[in-house]
Amino acid sequence: MTGLITTQGTLRADELGLLLPHEHIFVDLGPIEAEHWRDADPEDVLELMGPEIEAAIDAGVTALVECTPMGVGRRADIDVTVSEATGLPVVLPTGIYQEPFVPEWAVEASEDEIREWMLAELTEGIEETGIRAAWIKLSASDDGMTETEEKILRAAAAAGAETGALIGSHTVAGAVAHTQLDVLEAVGYAPERFVWIHTQAEDDQSTHHAVANRGAWIEYDGIGGEKPDAYYLERIEAALEAGLGDRVLLSMDRGWYDPSEPGGGEPDPYTYLPKRFLPKLRDAVGTDETRRLTQDNPFRAFARQSAR
Repeated sequence: MTGLITTQGTLRADELGLLLPHEHIFVDLGPIEAEHWRDADPEDVLELMGPEIEAAIDAGVTALVECTPMGVGRRADIDVTVSEATGLPVVLPTGIYQEPFVPEWAVEASEDEIREWMLAELTEGIEETGIRAAWIKLSASDDGMTETEEKILRAAAAAGAETGALIGSHTVAGAVAHTQLDVLEAVGYAPERFVWIHTQAEDDQSTHHAVANRGAWIEYDGIGGEKPDAYYLERIEAALEAGLGDRVLLSMDRGWYDPSEPGGGEPDPYTYLPKRFLPKLRDAVGTDETRRLTQDNPFRAFARQSAR
């Protein structure tokens, strides 16, 4: 059975609706050496983020993909606490962020050791939660992958190929996304199981299409942020006109509780896309296309064979 592995079990497509493929419940953006994430209390996070999750549910969100990997404060136990209290399924990642945020153990580890760690989280569970990671979240430096980042990418490719797990990478530049695809293809990982996260940061729209034409997902995930809605609508319509509608994902990159901020900071609501952007999108491309972009596509991207 192909299913989406979540904190609420493995779910079928017909059990889900609107799915947000790039959000954060908890992320530590403070100084690396401070490691504020270690001492965060799940109940404090729930107090701040619980109402935001409940508002998202009321707006029609049926699941949320947590995009915080190791290196920027991943706390799967906190995600599980929030999910259980609110009833919203959360999709958890394994994976490691870019340098200089790569944990020292991963800098020193071999490619095989990192692969085995990812495999364990994808097939057995993350730490003490008992919840399997559904996908692999990575990142690449803006000017190109470092040696360590490439090692982690190759390890992810091996783990992803064995499990069918998606790899998503925080990658700002289109040239770097192409390089990542080159590495993945060289080791036999399918481009169709790769997401170029933050595609909107690359201004060259032809690069978006070139990456999608290689089979990868392009993700416009800053909706409701610095760029106006018209920017996203234009690029979505262009992708549809180019026949790339099956390779587009939409999200906001919102939330979150940041333990380096007093009281966790002030979260951005998860409701912008469902309440403000989707009506504009439906007017522009129709109900069927909107459903494909916000329900069918994210399920196809993040779901995998649940037996492994």
